[in-house]
Amino acid sequence: MEMTMSSEPRVGFVSLGCPKALVDSEQILTRLRAEGYGIAPTYAAADLVVVNTCGFIDAAVAESLDAIGEALAENGKVIVTGCLGAKGNVVRDLHSSVLAVTGPHACEEVMAAIHTHLPRPHDPFLDLVPPQGIKLTPRHYAYLKIAEGCNHRCTFCIIPQLRGDLVSRPVGEVLQEAENLVRAGVHELLIVSQDTSAYGVDVRYRTGFWNGRPLKTHLTPLAAALGELGAWVRLHYVYPYPHVDDLIPLMAEGRLLPYLDVPLQHASPRILKAMKRPANADDALARVRRWRQICPELTLRSTFIVGFPGETEAEFEQLLEFLAAAELDRVGCFTYSPVEGAAANALPDPVPEEIKQDRQARLMALQAGISARRLQGKVGQVLKVLVDAHDEEGGAIARSSADAPEIDGAVFIENGGALPVGEFAEVRIVDADEHDLYAELSRRKGKRRDRPLAPE
Repeated sequence: MEMTMSSEPRVGFVSLGCPKALVDSEQILTRLRAEGYGIAPTYAAADLVVVNTCGFIDAAVAESLDAIGEALAENGKVIVTGCLGAKGNVVRDLHSSVLAVTGPHACEEVMAAIHTHLPRPHDPFLDLVPPQGIKLTPRHYAYLKIAEGCNHRCTFCIIPQLRGDLVSRPVGEVLQEAENLVRAGVHELLIVSQDTSAYGVDVRYRTGFWNGRPLKTHLTPLAAALGELGAWVRLHYVYPYPHVDDLIPLMAEGRLLPYLDVPLQHASPRILKAMKRPANADDALARVRRWRQICPELTLRSTFIVGFPGETEAEFEQLLEFLAAAELDRVGCFTYSPVEGAAANALPDPVPEEIKQDRQARLMALQAGISARRLQGKVGQVLKVLVDAHDEEGGAIARSSADAPEIDGAVFIENGGALPVGEFAEVRIVDADEHDLYAELSRRKGKRRDRPLAPE
């Protein structure tokens, strides 16, 4: 009997939250396609809808609940997964008609619910999936999750309650996925987990194998091996453990992108202690300076929380002084949000909302000046960039080694309309503002490299 594509059951998918949740979504989508399900682009075209939720802060909870409500209104058959699903009966209390609710990183449970409510008979002619799986990012970059969960107990965070303790993926499995992605045309691998530096600690850094080669389940040898694949390798959520120092020479050698995302959170020793975070801002500043001596082109990103319970004006000023001294390239700043279930909610002396907002604005104003000065120093340089899109004016929008997708700045190439999306180009920087660079195509002739690594 002939089977047409219209007969395949189709699943709509809404993915919210962080890159770790995005990887969960990709794994579910890969399973769906492997089993012959179609992916519907609209509510109307879907037989049911899966909503992958975020439950980290109140705003994310509200967004997730709104998304579930919209899916129910537009389609009626909804399965909920993700971090919000791990928060008791929050979903069913408001949306009792959902078909099923699971927590995060729950591919098997989601698939079981889909099988129950939208069965799919096996068909060997349709049950096919590419080796790299189904990705929600553009084809030229991909998030590579190396571990799930977290062993830290930061008082402002409930990730361990939602996603559990650290579970590292086998090093051979990680590298095989990375190989598959690069073979499929991915030029940039963004390495993510809740605590990337802790990779392997749960298995005592046991030795695994990749293509018959023994490798420790540890961030440094993993990063070095990833650097052999010929793609940009960008590290996110790297807690400043001592062995992070070993990554900087790999960046200086061009094996990893000279980019490090280190979540520092604050600079006041007392506030850091109340957060249950490492509490040595002087050491952090000394390491930043040492890293830049080894790898001068290093881009440093971090995030900070202002308005943490009990934060005084003097402690906030300590944070500003640290930022002025460290001159980080990319900074995100959040006001403290009392997430339900977080230990910090019980701390005394909450900071009034208007003071939180004022401190956030002051910090970002300081950082804008720092960022503008550092970006201005790139004017006149020739950089290697990865083209993400074209704009309406006939130019191209790209990223340099200093720019992670969606969270950092961009490089706008005025005469880059003919540059293919997803490929590398060399551009000359002609201007800069507080966040972005402006460029023109470089006319420099040079020997072509075998590997698209760090900028010259």
